Amino acid sequence: MVLRSPLKQVFPSRKLRFRHRVEFWAARTVLSLLGWLPHKLARGLCVFLAALSYAFWPRLRRVGLFNLRIAFPDWTDKQRRRVLFAEFRNLGRMLADFAHFPHFNRDNIERLIIYDGFENYDEARKKGRGIIFLTAHFGNWELGSFAHGVYGYPCNFVVRKMDNPLIDEMINRYRCASGGRAIEKREFARQALKAFERNEAVGILMDQNMLPGEGTFVDFFGLPASTTTGPARVARRTGAPVILGLVIWDSKLKKYRLRFDRLDWIKCGDPEKEIVMNTANFTRRIEEYIRRYPDQWLWVHRRWKTRPPGEPPLYPF
Repeated sequence: MVLRSPLKQVFPSRKLRFRHRVEFWAARTVLSLLGWLPHKLARGLCVFLAALSYAFWPRLRRVGLFNLRIAFPDWTDKQRRRVLFAEFRNLGRMLADFAHFPHFNRDNIERLIIYDGFENYDEARKKGRGIIFLTAHFGNWELGSFAHGVYGYPCNFVVRKMDNPLIDEMINRYRCASGGRAIEKREFARQALKAFERNEAVGILMDQNMLPGEGTFVDFFGLPASTTTGPARVARRTGAPVILGLVIWDSKLKKYRLRFDRLDWIKCGDPEKEIVMNTANFTRRIEEYIRRYPDQWLWVHRRWKTRPPGEPPLYPF
């Protein structure tokens, strides 16, 4: 599979610094080396290094354990440490798989990932109005749209531009190697409308903390979490069906499952209330999967950083 640039020119107005070039060559060397190694060996190496990073990355460890105390107050510290350690290992496996994206095609993709609930996606596709493909930092989230494209269903997906423009372009080449298109976060609504006209799916991560004024507060593990309303607003405006798509590591199968769930739209008559209600429902469904597979979510993200007006900061560090 040939890596082609997904954008005509990714960084036309961004000044390149010496640091950008050094970081790029370091990242490119790592990805190239991992991609050159046999997949199984690359996975083993990355999982080992990720396990080491658990011990030598105290800042992320503090955030992860703090979040786990919020989500699972009845757990012991040992249970929380075990889940967080497993998450680090999952991130290592994810890196190795990402480096091997160029090696996967329709003939061998089933060794890595299979569908689970494809009929829910197919039903939405047949409506001809495009699809809003909600996902989360769960399992191997980079793999979902890539594998879907390898199977013959290229997907648009929303990304945040990275600080290093060279690495940004390289990562998007890997992401788009199966025919997908990267959409900058600020272009989501406009580009989604164009994609829906082509009856294409647009994927967006739903589990990131939003800055003050950018989202609405909905319940997430018992606490208000600032959450994007973009998917709900676009769904209400266009009538595009919404599905939840998560890439789940199946320890029994030793491969991933790309799970699709239908998300029914909740109506109430009031446009703004309807958007908040559906945003809350989307978030609740993601939480259900996190509770079922707690070691596969990105606990090191400060999900509750933005607080409702008048509330003090939640994170003490």
